Amino acid sequence: GQLPTWLQGILLRNGPGMHTIGDTKYNHWFDGLALLHSFTFKNGEVYYRSKYLRSDTYNCNVEANRIVVSEFGTMAYPDPCKNIFAKAFSYLSHTIPEFTDNCLINIMKTGDDFYATSETNFIRKINPQTLETLEKVDYSKYAAINLATSHPHYDSAGNTLNMGTSIVDKGRTKYVLFKIPPSVPEKGKKKSCLKHLEVVCSIPSRSLLHPSYYHSFGITENYIIFLEQPFRLDIVKLATAYMRGVNWASCLSFHKEEKTWFHFVDKKTKKEVSAKFYTDAMVFFHHVNAYEEDGHIIFDLIAYTDNSLYDMFYLKNLTKDFEEKNKLTSIPACKRFVVPLQHDQDAKVGSNLVTLPSTATAVKEKDGSIYCQPEILCEGIELPRINYDYNGKKYKYVFGTKVQWSPVPVKVVKFNVQTKEMLHWGEDHSWPSEPVFIPSPDAREEDDGVVLTCVVMSDPKKAPFLLVLDAKTFKELGRATVNVEMHLDLHGMFIPEKDLKTETE
Repeated sequence: GQLPTWLQGILLRNGPGMHTIGDTKYNHWFDGLALLHSFTFKNGEVYYRSKYLRSDTYNCNVEANRIVVSEFGTMAYPDPCKNIFAKAFSYLSHTIPEFTDNCLINIMKTGDDFYATSETNFIRKINPQTLETLEKVDYSKYAAINLATSHPHYDSAGNTLNMGTSIVDKGRTKYVLFKIPPSVPEKGKKKSCLKHLEVVCSIPSRSLLHPSYYHSFGITENYIIFLEQPFRLDIVKLATAYMRGVNWASCLSFHKEEKTWFHFVDKKTKKEVSAKFYTDAMVFFHHVNAYEEDGHIIFDLIAYTDNSLYDMFYLKNLTKDFEEKNKLTSIPACKRFVVPLQHDQDAKVGSNLVTLPSTATAVKEKDGSIYCQPEILCEGIELPRINYDYNGKKYKYVFGTKVQWSPVPVKVVKFNVQTKEMLHWGEDHSWPSEPVFIPSPDAREEDDGVVLTCVVMSDPKKAPFLLVLDAKTFKELGRATVNVEMHLDLHGMFIPEKDLKTETE
């Protein structure tokens, strides 16, 4: 096929790549050592490269020729010949374990720099052109956080916004929203933007010892949206997991009888909205988008009724007949919540406070809290992406992967949240990854541009490829076949040529 001439830059992707080291194997697919891969678009041609992230975790494991650094689903133990008592003692004195720097989930941009990220306090700077691993950065040096999301937001001023959890800070567990500026004052040119990290605000956890797990958060023009879901981490279990010989994933549990609480933080005042909004228990990983309309906040996310998704990816379940055998007990649904921030304080108990045309409701309860029920926009999509120019604004299109009862994506889709129309691309034996939308330089409409996705084939005789779709029609424009084994990845970003520093810079 043919690529648009304006498509110049790098699609950079991240995901687990190595699952066996020596005679040892990780228990879970999400534990594998990070493998970065990239597609560089230059003058109508595509170049592929991949490289393992040379994290401290990677280096220690490879040197020992076995897994010696624990991951979320795999607890590793030091060499029994080394002094096990010293190790055990240091574990007792650290309530929070030393986490891995195996940053395998996403790519984050701050200023001119790019980082591989996961959900611990470590991120690794990388060179997006050579995929070389550069310095290791510890968020906890700049803010009191132990975990952070891999789905930051970027505002119009170029700031990177992200959220992290601060555990056992003098017994006050809280969720922390922080901001990293895009550049540093002239004098400190060599300094990292992270030195100027600023804590915007913090939200106390409803439970000190059971903070909520979260993978992303939402943002509108004036508000930050954070959902405290009853999918919780047990800190006491986490602190003793090593001694008990269990993995950290076993310290997470879903409490289906509890509520999911909504938090809205006003960006200007940095204060949380005082009204209490909630919905039923759910588990979700990805926010899609959010915006404000007539005194309401509208936000869309992909939610499940249980936490079975994580268990599917234990390697013991990833067998040849994985697709047939593994069925999700809960299909992902794209849910739209409509939250009446500005509502009549004297409204009657039991009345629906939503005044916009929507099947979503927000009903006033006896205690003054407001119970929100969503509108279901569609079912069976995951890994949602949008035209990021519309982030925090009213929008039409979600690009995602189609997952039915099996957690493996079989198609890429474009879904119109207003008309509910859906366009598909799919081929037999193909597993596409998260689709990334790139707007054309002269875009007039939201879907003027292309969608890129890496496609891995479940038939070993067929080569993987990068697929380029016209975002408007969802017709194939071209594909670049790669004659190496490509791995299923998680997330990534497109870096336009103008955002890449030249080697001399």
